Amino acid sequence: MNLRTIFRLCAIVTMTLAIAACNGTGGDSHPQDDSTANTLMGGKRHGKRNSQQRQQQQLQGTGEYRSTGDATLLNVKLPDRLDNQVVKHYAITVHYNKYYRLPNCVAYELTATQTSMSDAPGAEKRSNYQFECDTKAQGCPDWWEYKNTGYDRGHMAPAMDMRWNKQAMSDCFLMSNMCPQRHDLNDGEWRHMEEAIHNWARKMQRLVIFTGPILTSNMKRTGPKHDIAVPEAFFKVVYAPEKRKAIAFIMENREATRSWTRYATTIDQVEQRTGYDFLSALPDDVEQAVESMQNINDWPTYTPRR
Repeated sequence: MNLRTIFRLCAIVTMTLAIAACNGTGGDSHPQDDSTANTLMGGKRHGKRNSQQRQQQQLQGTGEYRSTGDATLLNVKLPDRLDNQVVKHYAITVHYNKYYRLPNCVAYELTATQTSMSDAPGAEKRSNYQFECDTKAQGCPDWWEYKNTGYDRGHMAPAMDMRWNKQAMSDCFLMSNMCPQRHDLNDGEWRHMEEAIHNWARKMQRLVIFTGPILTSNMKRTGPKHDIAVPEAFFKVVYAPEKRKAIAFIMENREATRSWTRYATTIDQVEQRTGYDFLSALPDDVEQAVESMQNINDWPTYTPRR
């Protein structure tokens, strides 16, 4: 075999190996599996696929919901004197009080994407859902215990914010998310405030929201056994992490005589009325600054449907 023939054979072998490498085959002629490819790519393909699968699961109401930001912002510290059971559902966290048979507080996040999906034509319809007892929450009333009481089953986390997902929508109709609320408040300025906050989420990317009753020792009771406390007032705390803006609202449990905007207050004021500690995960200087904010003009203008 002369030298030219040897060079020609070497060239053929080199080309064959190159073609095999491009086709993902090696000496044993088996395709390279996904795990090997992902390892060679530093796991990026695998991580991206997992992220896409997780997002798809959340849209379908399966899998575990994960906050889009710092989930510790959803934490709230309650006074030791309060009975409190933390019940985590798909998109809301309920702090439940079996003694009053009410939530102490309901926390959740609302993003621009969730808001857009909730407002889309194919969003979940409220008429497809019914109130149900939350079997996870000790002392939770059943839906019929509010019948003939003169009070609405008032959502703390409103249904309009949960229409983006079947599980989220179902969970928000659990009675652990309800308080006895006067209809003229629930369907009046309180609803207008909720609509405004819903609109804000679309424009401010992400909101962290806390809602609950202001509990007092002299609350009257309602229900068949007169064991469901009727709050005298309700609070709403709203924080926009990306904008570092915050605002709160306090409304008495009766017909509001002024526009919802006139009930704006500070988180500090809500904390004073409830004894709760919100946004404690923030640096102290940031927490102090945002909890003193109450200027409604710092938030997008919204004209409610009347």
